Amino acid sequence: MALDDPKTLVSTEWLESHLKDPDLRILDASWYLPDMGRDARSDYASAHIPGARFFDLDEISDQRSGLPHMAPPSEKFVSRMRAMGVGDGHQVVVYDGAGLFSAARVWWTFRLMGKTDVAVLDGGFAKWQAEGRPVEDMPPVLRDRHITVSRQAHLVRDVTQVAAASKLGDHEIIDARSPGRFTGAESEPRAGLRQGHIPNSKNVHYQTLLNADGTMKAPDGLRAAFASAGVDLTKPAITTCGSGVTAAILNLALERIGKLDHSLYDGSWAEWGMYNDLKVAKG
Repeated sequence: MALDDPKTLVSTEWLESHLKDPDLRILDASWYLPDMGRDARSDYASAHIPGARFFDLDEISDQRSGLPHMAPPSEKFVSRMRAMGVGDGHQVVVYDGAGLFSAARVWWTFRLMGKTDVAVLDGGFAKWQAEGRPVEDMPPVLRDRHITVSRQAHLVRDVTQVAAASKLGDHEIIDARSPGRFTGAESEPRAGLRQGHIPNSKNVHYQTLLNADGTMKAPDGLRAAFASAGVDLTKPAITTCGSGVTAAILNLALERIGKLDHSLYDGSWAEWGMYNDLKVAKG
């Protein structure tokens, strides 16, 4: 697969060469954990890629849920995208300020809604700025744009489905958290959660899929990372993490290597780690 694939991942060179395309829509999907000490919205206001709209991961979510940034209902996604001028016929490129962190979650959200003309910017805003590419501090003029969605239910899994997969072993459950959190040696950043991992899951820390500059490894490197964690790629994959954000980096990587039977456990450890009747493995 070529590096520049408008359905998965595009380079900074590709994006700059397409900045003037009338059907291009760029989304700044920056989102940070509290310990990162950054404010995504104020960073966007200070500087962003020309024409970029700010995609608020916490607001464009199912806020009826007690869990963080769960996938939005289709109706809410449609209303927010229309207001942002993102619609049918657009090529969407999503980036974030950390390199490749939260942008994949928004890529997955578009996929969940049946939209496939969406790519993540490889290396994100950090690489874009380091290369001296253009930025601006003014928000774009927004015009409503019609958008149709078709929710792809097979791309998301709930706790009942994941518990069954854990018990039956008919899926590979792949956890994107750090090795310390996976084994239970480190505390969880969210208060009140148990430590450890879903029984029969494998650990592929999302950072092992990335190069030092925050870009995603080539397909051979991605395959090697999954193989070294003992992941059987002949089985359907379910990704998980702390709250469903970095898990999507695994989904993007799986898509890049041509593995299409993957889904994401939306509740992730924020849900599994909360309920004492769900088994936890350690080590």
